Amino acid sequence: MTDLHPAIAKVTERIARRSRKSRAAYLDLMERQREAGTNRGNLSCGNLAHGFAAAGDDKAAIRTGAAMNIGIVTSYNDMLSAHQPYGRYPEQIKLFAREAGVTAQVAGGVPAMCDGVTQGQAGMDLSLFSRDTIAQGTAIALSHAMFEGALLLGICDKIVPGLLIGALRFGHLPQILIPAGPMPSGLANKEKQRVRQLYAEGKASRDELLEAEAASYHGAGTCTFYGTANSNQMMMELMGLHIPGSAFVNPGTKLRQELTRAATHRIAAIGWDGDDYRPLARCIDEKAIVNAAIGLLATGGSTNHAIHLPAIARAGGIVIDWQDFDELSHAVPLLARVYPNGAGDVNHFHAAGGIGFIVRELLGAGLLHDDVLTVGGTMADYASEPVLVDGQLHWQAAPAESRDDTVLRPVPAPFSPDGGMRLLSGNLGRAIIKTSAVAEDRWTIEAPCRIFDDQNQVLTAFKAGELDRDIVVVVRFQGPRANGMPELHKLTPALGVLQDKGYRVALLTDGRMSGASGKVPAVIHLSPEALPGPDGVSGPLAYLQEGDVVRVCAVRGEVVALVDEAEWAARTPAIAPPPALGVGRELFALFRHHADEAEKGGSAMLAAMEAVV
Repeated sequence: MTDLHPAIAKVTERIARRSRKSRAAYLDLMERQREAGTNRGNLSCGNLAHGFAAAGDDKAAIRTGAAMNIGIVTSYNDMLSAHQPYGRYPEQIKLFAREAGVTAQVAGGVPAMCDGVTQGQAGMDLSLFSRDTIAQGTAIALSHAMFEGALLLGICDKIVPGLLIGALRFGHLPQILIPAGPMPSGLANKEKQRVRQLYAEGKASRDELLEAEAASYHGAGTCTFYGTANSNQMMMELMGLHIPGSAFVNPGTKLRQELTRAATHRIAAIGWDGDDYRPLARCIDEKAIVNAAIGLLATGGSTNHAIHLPAIARAGGIVIDWQDFDELSHAVPLLARVYPNGAGDVNHFHAAGGIGFIVRELLGAGLLHDDVLTVGGTMADYASEPVLVDGQLHWQAAPAESRDDTVLRPVPAPFSPDGGMRLLSGNLGRAIIKTSAVAEDRWTIEAPCRIFDDQNQVLTAFKAGELDRDIVVVVRFQGPRANGMPELHKLTPALGVLQDKGYRVALLTDGRMSGASGKVPAVIHLSPEALPGPDGVSGPLAYLQEGDVVRVCAVRGEVVALVDEAEWAARTPAIAPPPALGVGRELFALFRHHADEAEKGGSAMLAAMEAVV
């Protein structure tokens, strides 16, 4: 067995030490939940009768309590391409459950909004807080005490984190996440991006842009670029919460169906009445969280998980921060280039060897914890890929060599010696930058800033030619408390055009960019945010003024306003714009007013929970 890399051991030990009290309290709660909480045996006759009244063929089995009853929490809707395949999953799962001698019921549904639809629109202001709504919906679904295990159906951005946060409050139950897979490859993502930039320059029509977008996003399944949704799927495998190798198998295939069957059979095998009990609370521990971060770094995954992974960890009593990400990033090499970090998409990544190859390489180099409790066996079982042999599901070893070294490489010959996610700090606060898709000569940008309070103002200035120079584009009052921290991905084509003209350009914001952030340096999640906190103090970004020279440096880990200290101290903060109304944003005022900083996950719900637990 290869010794664990010392930097990974150090970070893991620090997380465990930091989390000792909160983790112990969480595990104690889960033990009490199993005995006296959500336990079907504790239901009264009236409670139980309500629970099986409409269970049809499964009514007798649920009534007797002689077999496991699986709760299905689904995020199905047919507007979201990634989640549309889930429509038929519950009926399939019920049949697969009967094969294993157990039963299944849909416990509840949770919302699943699409950042692709709301990108740059008012609805994006609801995006981050949809995660907490999903967590609450998951908790409501599992609160009926009818279930001895759960299958969680979800893929995309806030949906998987939300499902896990809610599910962890029922961590005494064994639980498995079931993906539905990416859509087959359509128009190449680089070609789509080329048309987007042409449209931003006024060189392509709206019809041409729509045609390119429709050719890229063309059917059922997850979008094929490596953004937050597909990073979710990778992390679930690295945490051992999927059936091995199931993340990137296309929808509507026989292999996809057999993996869903295997997940249903597996949940029946790891229940609390058997000798292989694997509760979610024990599967998600400090080592599993670190494995998720390592997978994120090794594959160049989404920066959104610098927010979501701390939130997931908090729900299980585990405390991680951006320093942990930064130190892991220096130890973990970049083994994958998937668009926007490369030309290939997730289907190319999967075909090249995919997650099985990544797990095998990381384990072999001592860069991954192998002693974690997974739903699918050991961590080594995830160094494999599923195949059909005579119609039956089997697993074979991941390929010994990459099938495409433009997409996937081994540890001895990585694309980069580090994972490309850095912590920046300075007199403007703490922020994250993802360097894996940024040319190294642009890791440091020092230029006068131009300040905006809204991304549409940036685009107006761009179209007027006002940004044609070396510039740090600042978009402030975009944090969780200000407006729900919308993604600013709409700015990517315009900033890309400026960079292609030869200007040295960076984005600096207390908001989010995108899980698909690309070639333009983007300093994001800046904390504390510009909007005054509960103490009435504004974040440093509110003191920045037009024309101040700002240095962002991924090499030295800096985000600094080059302003004389005395002058800086004499300034008064900018006044935030009034909260926007409409599209339901006012319904989320409670979330905004009480959200904590991005580094903790940007969640009012988790902050309030910790105050009473």
